[in-house]
Amino acid sequence: MITDHDRSGYFGASDVQFVIGNWKTKTWEMWWRQKLGYNISHFDNRYTIAGTNWEHRILDSLHLPDLVKDKQVIIEELKLRVNLDGNTPNRIKEVKTYKAEKGWKTPQKYINQVQVQMFGSKIFGADIVAYGLEEADYNNFLRDIDPGRLQQIPVAYDQQWIEQVYLPKHMILLDCMRRGAFPNV
Repeated sequence: MITDHDRSGYFGASDVQFVIGNWKTKTWEMWWRQKLGYNISHFDNRYTIAGTNWEHRILDSLHLPDLVKDKQVIIEELKLRVNLDGNTPNRIKEVKTYKAEKGWKTPQKYINQVQVQMFGSKIFGADIVAYGLEEADYNNFLRDIDPGRLQQIPVAYDQQWIEQVYLPKHMILLDCMRRGAFPNV
């Protein structure tokens, strides 16, 4: 559960879509200004608020005796700050909530996020823990967890993707961040 919403000066695992994405969009420019500390923005809506409020209860429902919640790993030389929802010594548990009525299909950006989490934490096993929320769940965070709406999607570590796709772009942006500049694209 994230409590510090200042996202400047570091890359997080959830930033992966911007790191590897199109650097020529207005959305990307706004994100980069935030990374450089020029803009401060925090976005919440009923869906993000519900996800935050359900996260620990979903993790608790897994009944993992060695589960740690809300671990943060910082690799200062890469300006990489990875927040893990939950983890055991050998497995990351990344919680995602979604509208149960729409069903779940794992977005690639979540797989990529978990790849960066594994890279940063050196925990090379992970599951995306997807939980479908019903309409009543958005207003009542104390309802029981329904095991029938819980899925665990394993994500295998892809070192080649980290080394050939993610890190080259991360390193360009790291250099730009240190200089307080925009990349030449």
